[in-house]
Amino acid sequence: MKPEDYAWNAHERKCYENSQVILPSPYKLKILDDGEERLELELVLEQLPQGQLARWAMKIASSFILLIDAKDESEKQRILPQIGAIFQARLDGRASAYELRTAGFLANKLSRQAQSQIGKYAARVFAQAVATAHMRGHAIVAADYAIKVRNLQSPDDLQRAVKEREGQIELASAFIRSGKETL
Repeated sequence: MKPEDYAWNAHERKCYENSQVILPSPYKLKILDDGEERLELELVLEQLPQGQLARWAMKIASSFILLIDAKDESEKQRILPQIGAIFQARLDGRASAYELRTAGFLANKLSRQAQSQIGKYAARVFAQAVATAHMRGHAIVAADYAIKVRNLQSPDDLQRAVKEREGQIELASAFIRSGKETL
C-alpha cells in the first residue's frame, strides 16, 4: 500500500516506509487478554489504509456508546453528533488534525463525566476511535479499551475478552474483503 494511504501522520508514515512498525505493539493499559488474538488483530489492522482503519475503530466504538453513562445525558446527546461530524470531516479531508483533537477532547469529557468504570472506559473506546483519524496507533488502544470494558463487565472471564477480540478481527477482515471504505 502507498505510504500516504497507510498513515496520514508523518511519523507513522516514516516508520512504515523504513519498516520500523513494531508488532505486537506494547499494551497501554492493564487488561485480561489473549496476546495471540491481539497480535492477530494487529496483523489484520496493518492491512487497512488509515481511512478504513479509522472507520473500523469507529464501528467498534459505536457498540460501546450506550454504555457511556454521563452525568448529563443531554450533554452526551449534544456532544456525540459534534464529534461524529468532525470525525467524518477529517476522513473526507475537510478537517485538520487540530480540529480532530478538539473532537477528541470532547470525547474525553464524556469519560470524565461517566458515573461508572464501565462508562468511563466505554467513553475511552470512543475517544481513541476518534483519534484514529489522526494516528493509526490509536486503533489498537481503542480495541484494548473495548477489552477493558468486557473485563469490567465479566471479571476474570478470558473467554469474554477472546470473543470481543474475535469480533474485532472479523470486522477488520470484513473491511479487507469488501475493498470499500465503509461497510
